[in-house]
Amino acid sequence: MSKLNLSRRNVLLGVGGATVTAVAAAGVWWSVQAPDHDQPRLTVAEAYQRAQLGEITLIDIRTPREWKAVGVPVGGHPIDMRRKDFAEAVADAAGGDRNAPIALICAAGVRSARMTLALSEAGFTEVIDVPEGMMGSRAGPGWIANNLPVSRWQE
Repeated sequence: MSKLNLSRRNVLLGVGGATVTAVAAAGVWWSVQAPDHDQPRLTVAEAYQRAQLGEITLIDIRTPREWKAVGVPVGGHPIDMRRKDFAEAVADAAGGDRNAPIALICAAGVRSARMTLALSEAGFTEVIDVPEGMMGSRAGPGWIANNLPVSRWQE
């Protein structure tokens, strides 16, 4: 059986290495930004109001794990962006109309910006980004912090 060398030097080197790795990972995480686009944007309050009035179809593109953790925006349709038939599911939620106004929300605006571009390229003509997201971003505090209603998601 080998003996573990827990000298002070080795412990400090191990902690230092772990710290450098954590700082590097945090830097990568913070550098991930939403792609720029010229599609319309809504605040979370505007998205909620317009969804309630039936003016937009609000699509929550996060994952089932995220829906379960904090809920789905009231008035929103949970459609996991990783679905192979994502575009078709979005079109179905909008009554089959690819020209209907569709607003996308995710956690912090990065995925919604990417999928706004993807749906536009897939032939949707009125795709709107909600860049604050559920949890907040540089665009604003987000759905949860604004105390907008959520419904609990059940599998």
